[in-house]
Amino acid sequence: MPLRIAAAQLNQTVGDFDGNARRIIEAARTAAEQGVGVLVTPELSLSGYPPEDLLLRAAFYDKCSAALSVIRAETAGMDLHLLVGLPLMSDGRRYNAAVLLHRGQQIGEYFKHDLPNYDVFDEDRYFEPASRPMVFEVDGVRFGVVICEDFWYRYAPECARAAGAQVLLALNASPYHMDKQHVRLDVARENVVMQGMPMLAANLVGGQDELVFDGLSFVLDRKGGLTGQGHAFEPDLVIAEVLREGGDVDLRGERVEPVMPLEHQIYSALVVGVRDYLDKNGFPGVIIGLSGGIDSALTLAIAVDALGADRVRTVMMPSKYTAEISWVDARDMAHRLGVRHDEFPIHPVFDAFLGTLSDEFRGLPQDTTEENIQARIRGTLLMALSNKYGSIVLTTGNKSEMAVGYCTLYGDMAGGFAVIKDIAKTMVYRLSNYRNTLSEVIPERIITRPPSAELKPDQTDQDSLPPYDVLDGIMQMYMEENRSVAEILAAGYTREAIDRVVRLIRTSEYKRRQSPIGIRVTRRGFGRDWRYPITSKYRD
Repeated sequence: MPLRIAAAQLNQTVGDFDGNARRIIEAARTAAEQGVGVLVTPELSLSGYPPEDLLLRAAFYDKCSAALSVIRAETAGMDLHLLVGLPLMSDGRRYNAAVLLHRGQQIGEYFKHDLPNYDVFDEDRYFEPASRPMVFEVDGVRFGVVICEDFWYRYAPECARAAGAQVLLALNASPYHMDKQHVRLDVARENVVMQGMPMLAANLVGGQDELVFDGLSFVLDRKGGLTGQGHAFEPDLVIAEVLREGGDVDLRGERVEPVMPLEHQIYSALVVGVRDYLDKNGFPGVIIGLSGGIDSALTLAIAVDALGADRVRTVMMPSKYTAEISWVDARDMAHRLGVRHDEFPIHPVFDAFLGTLSDEFRGLPQDTTEENIQARIRGTLLMALSNKYGSIVLTTGNKSEMAVGYCTLYGDMAGGFAVIKDIAKTMVYRLSNYRNTLSEVIPERIITRPPSAELKPDQTDQDSLPPYDVLDGIMQMYMEENRSVAEILAAGYTREAIDRVVRLIRTSEYKRRQSPIGIRVTRRGFGRDWRYPITSKYRD
């Protein structure tokens, strides 16, 4: 019988040692039943990824070691070589490690060499690099082990090859951003072709705070051809057969699942991010302030797809500036999705605020102060419902608004989880149209009408902002791609628009620092991988 190897694509949770161990054991049992001889789990699969400063606590390693002992005992009767990713403490030093188990014994270990320290990664803070390869033999085939970033460079694969490896096994915790899989495969192919070694890579799936892992564990043959690929955004077992032709060894996967189109990818990432944040943190449900606008409409669709209608509640909080069509469209969408929908008019509360402040504001013109009071009344009502019933408030602000500060502290920014925080406004429209291709849950008028905060008469977003295609284009080049003002000018944007957007990005940093965390889907989101000072005299 030919040797079969597999990648266990798992949805793990940081610090859930019992649950993580159970899922590894279940994957090992399933793999053994299907005749698999070598099973690879993702990077830090036993602890969850990323554990962040939990890695600085000695007790964290003790619990990890205890969970590993459970796995050893439960897999002792299986004729299976099992690679488990975990943090290890050795001689007072911390390592990102993989241990090899066989019939209840730990027969090898590998420590990661290349520690990423960019974007959302901060592994230099926690781990020591190592340079010793690990190669083990099963049924006459020699396997070399690497961990994630190791295969983005030459050193670790070359060391494995020099130590006699014929097949490369990679443990991954590679978070999603738009079209990330193409990048992974291109990088992996370089080392596969250079070393003449086929590769099997196991990646995590699921949400962990801001990050979402998309799976897509893969198999490359020795010429770099994709012969196996797992599902996106769901657990999977990706199996490959080891081929032996003369002195050459190769891999052939059993199936290649397709990579989703971009809008499908992003929407799926948002659904998984919401579902796992709610479920892994034990929230019973969500509350959404539904305005009749496109941002809250998209947030509602994602929440229902993630959690089901029975865990989602919407609240409409109209003011005297709310258009009739906003009432109608919000009710229509809530009805289409079958969620509980309530309406709390805010004008009595607003009038009370103005009455309290009347002496203070006498003789002063109305401005954004009165607009922000309305937003803060809504935030207070939503948080009151959250406190009373335990459901978390999902904020509905998009990345374009977060970039330029078109949002209100303690108002529309009040909440626990920002679903579309990393979604530019132009992408909000694309995702809304995509969702309606599945079933028409977002009323067409919500998509086509000009966006407005409806905090003063006849207001539209473009009263305060450049057109969203201009804003988003400049934001992407300046914030996501780190382009200079000169490069943005060369792309065709006006100096006036660039200066305006860059100034707003700079002066809105204090707001973003106080915003709830949200799901990251771009290469650079406001959060873990955007670290700009609030107090700064620097100007581009």
